[in-house]
Amino acid sequence: MTVHRYVLICGRVQGVGFRAWTEVTALERRLQGWVRNRRDGAVEALFSGLENDVLAMIEDCRCGPPGARVDFIDHREAGPNEVALRRRDELFSVLGTV
Repeated sequence: MTVHRYVLICGRVQGVGFRAWTEVTALERRLQGWVRNRRDGAVEALFSGLENDVLAMIEDCRCGPPGARVDFIDHREAGPNEVALRRRDELFSVLGTV
């Protein structure tokens, strides 16, 4: 069963390659979705796929790439408007900052 989870990642997560790492790691796990920076310094992402793969990806985000420091993660079921942000021609999109 496919699930869609919105994830908010806080800490030192910008300027350390977190978005690129998220894209590569999500694709390795066969997930779809998107990732983007927020102006408040956080990173947000949406992961769609099998529940176990999505939960494993969220756990991976607790460490992130080398140089990152994750202080807090929150996640919830994603809404349809959030799911629709992924570019149609991409499995996983790196979106612009909001």
